[in-house]
This record gives sequence, structure tokens and C-alpha cells, in this order.
Amino acid sequence: MIDESKIRAALPQAFGDSNVMVGKQSGKVRDWYPLRDERRLLVTTDRLSAFDRVLACVPFKGQVLNQLAAWWFEQTADVVANHVLAVPDPNALVARDAEPFPVEVVVRGYITGVTSTALWYRYSLGEREIYGYRFPEGLQKNQVLPEPIITPTTKGGVTGHDERLTCAEVVAKGYLDAPTWDQMQAAALAIFQRGQAIAQRAGLILVDTKYEFGRAKDGRVLLIDEVHTPDSSRFWKADTYAEKFARNVEPENFDKEFVRLAYAERGYRGDGPPPAMSDELWVAASQRYIEIYAMLTGQPFVPGAYPVEPRLMANLRQAGVVK
Repeated sequence: MIDESKIRAALPQAFGDSNVMVGKQSGKVRDWYPLRDERRLLVTTDRLSAFDRVLACVPFKGQVLNQLAAWWFEQTADVVANHVLAVPDPNALVARDAEPFPVEVVVRGYITGVTSTALWYRYSLGEREIYGYRFPEGLQKNQVLPEPIITPTTKGGVTGHDERLTCAEVVAKGYLDAPTWDQMQAAALAIFQRGQAIAQRAGLILVDTKYEFGRAKDGRVLLIDEVHTPDSSRFWKADTYAEKFARNVEPENFDKEFVRLAYAERGYRGDGPPPAMSDELWVAASQRYIEIYAMLTGQPFVPGAYPVEPRLMANLRQAGVVK
């Protein structure tokens, strides 16, 4: 584990933005650039996003996401093809170009969550028909579902927030054709099953996750973006889950859910300006990202040099990605 003082010292230098070359496009966490030969460069920053907005920059978060996603892509390559070509820097990935599909595939194994699209939040409001599934009375927060379910959402939607869909609506509303959607659902459930097995060996529960898919130039459906990271997934500590569930206490989590919970305790769920939070929250967030990387991969986390930009550019030049 990295010394806390190192994380605190890196707070002012957290990697909030990249400037590699022209043509940059940006998401909430990643910047991407077009490359020749049907490739693109993905740069993962330290930006932390929750409630569909960027809340802060957390040191080493981008490195954890990039390296952990690359590790998971390798672990699931036999299940579905992915876009990874090379990892030239701790914060960068060269990917096969793919046109992202307009639907995110969310797989849930438990009823939980505090955001407006989360199962438990909708259930707690009295809804029993959620994402096209019928839920019985008497469920408890953080309870395991009989089997994992797929709860798709749009990517942004007209409001700028993810909009809920049923599995049937994905095809009925014209987001995807039926064969592509069937392929994505089958792949998502298989990847989730693989992820749960690997997480269990690490002493963790993979609770739920989000997958993104796209179509490559040759027509193949590819897994893209990230896989089973603390940003895209929820993880709980396995050996204390049952005891905490029995006492109706929140599980020990190893993802950014504790950031969402910290904001929710302040009454914030994504509407209006977010409240200011202390550096303690962001140091703790960095520590959790680093810890879950080591737990899942079984490898020590080796922090890259800060500031990130000079190191990133040097590695990209050495790899021939930029001149």
C-alpha cells in the first residue's frame, strides 16, 4: 500500500486533463484521440465521476482504472473479443477503433444502490416493476437476487443522465437489432459470471457492473471502455457480508460507492451543485482504488511518476504512438 503522505502530496497534481494531440474527445473520466490504422488512444485521467458528473480528481485513480481494466480484458478475452491492442503507459491504452453502441449493459446480482437508476432506490420509493422485472414485497437492501439480471440504460439520453430501459425496449425502440442485443446480453452475463468467480477468490463479491460494447470496422462486436473496475462495478468484502446484512448494516465496499454514500448523507443525489467535500474523502478514495487493484490482480500496485503528463508523453513517444 502506498504511504498516505504520498497520496496527499499528489492531490494538487492529480491528473485532471490530457493534452496529447489534436482531435481530443472527452468523457467523464477518459480522453481519447484518433490514431491511424483504425486505432484510438484512450487516456484515463484521475477524474472521479458519480451521479453523472465529475466531482473531483483522485491521485492514482486513472492508473488503477487503466491497468485493472487491461488486466480484466485479458482475463475475459476467451469470453468475448475486446478492443485492447497495447498499454504503452500506466494511464494509456491503444485500442482497436469501434463505434460504441447507444446502450450500456448493467448486470446486477444484488438489490442495492442510492442513485436514481439503482434497483434499491427505485424499490425504496415503492416501485415493484423495475426495468421490466417484477420484484416481491419484503426485500431488504443489499439482498442477493435469485440470479443476475440485465438492466440496460441509455448513454446520457435527452436529459444528459442515463435513462432506464427494459431489455425488450432496447430492440423495440430501435437502439439495437435483436441479434446484436442477444449477443451482448449473453456476453455480459458470461463476463459477470467470470468476474464473480475471480472476485470470490480475492475475498470479494462482484455485486453489479456496467459493460459497454461497440462494433469494430470489420463488423465484430467488441467489449470496450473498461471491465470490473471500481468505477464501473460494485465490490463488497465477502467474509463480512452475511453478518452485516443480518444486522442491516452497509457492507464493506471496495469501490466508489462510499463516495456516493458520503454525498447521499449530505442529501445530494445528483441534482444541483454538489457540496464541497474534504481532502480526507479523496485520500480514502485513492487508497481504496489501490487496494482493490492489489486484491483482484494479486499484484502490488507500482505508482507511476507524478505529474503524469511528462511521463505519459515520454512513454507514448517511446512506443511510437506520438512523434
